[in-house]
Amino acid sequence: MNFGQLVIGPPGSGKTTYCHAMQQMLEANGRRVCVVNLDPANDALPYRATIDVSDLITMEEVMDAMQLGPNGGLLYCVDYLEKNLAWLKKRIKEQPADSYFLFDLPGQVELYTHHASMKKIVTKLTQAWRMKLTCVHLVDSHHCSDSSKFLSVVLLSLCSMTQFELPHVNLLSKLDLMEQYGELEFGMDFYTDVMDLSYLLPRLNRQQGGVSASHPLSQKFHKLNAAIAELIESYNLVSFLPLDVRNREMMAAALQVIDKANGCIYVTNPNGSSSSSGSSGSSSNGTGASQSNAQDSWQQRLLNMVHKTQQDEMPIMDIQEKYIPRTTKDT
Repeated sequence: MNFGQLVIGPPGSGKTTYCHAMQQMLEANGRRVCVVNLDPANDALPYRATIDVSDLITMEEVMDAMQLGPNGGLLYCVDYLEKNLAWLKKRIKEQPADSYFLFDLPGQVELYTHHASMKKIVTKLTQAWRMKLTCVHLVDSHHCSDSSKFLSVVLLSLCSMTQFELPHVNLLSKLDLMEQYGELEFGMDFYTDVMDLSYLLPRLNRQQGGVSASHPLSQKFHKLNAAIAELIESYNLVSFLPLDVRNREMMAAALQVIDKANGCIYVTNPNGSSSSSGSSGSSSNGTGASQSNAQDSWQQRLLNMVHKTQQDEMPIMDIQEKYIPRTTKDT
């Protein structure tokens, strides 16, 4: 059984940067990481891709051969991958059994809202190949500074959650850049917890979507805003975690939530064996004690990130220092 993350989000939301940072953090934590690039248009990868869809098909080839634009070419590539999943399965089976997978997906949002091929790929990963994945959805935090954009990304997150039907964690990325867009109208908790969206309606109605207040469409615009807000709140599914990939504490907090969602936090051994197969003392305390011990073990592994030497597949200078926690002696 393999655990991992399915990283999705709109273009420019920081998916590739997040995968690179998470790869470094997990490797600094002693985890064996397999990064899978499933974006055929991403030809400048900052991380070491263990599996790269460009070995199967590339955007440039498709656009030249099929006379397609960027969006059409990407959809063709995803459809092609869905028809050739034997290639992906073979590459995954070649990886060590204790690998933790990071899937870096393309940024076209239609792949996560209504396109069938990506859902079929995800279904194959999670059901046929029995991978335990958490869908990690990144959206740019600067959308919080614009009520209409924030409502749009919340609706996008909800569509992705209902489309993939996976454990889902939404992240507000690039938190360090949000202050460049001015002060927020509400506190950060309002946006992370997606509280009562009716508070956004006055601001949305003032924007009018380019329609004057006296225009006949004005009232319809107000009703549309209220209907979207009511729809989102009726599901009561969407919330966000703030994230700055340069902040070790935020990355650790996000990883804890993600691994709790896919179940990795309850596994004490890299080979996927349950904590209940550990010491007799923990098993005699029942399921609750077993899960508590497993969580303690996971947290200890996360906090005990240390420099590794000659056993590293990657030289220590390639691991950013911010992902190595300081000891008491260091401070």
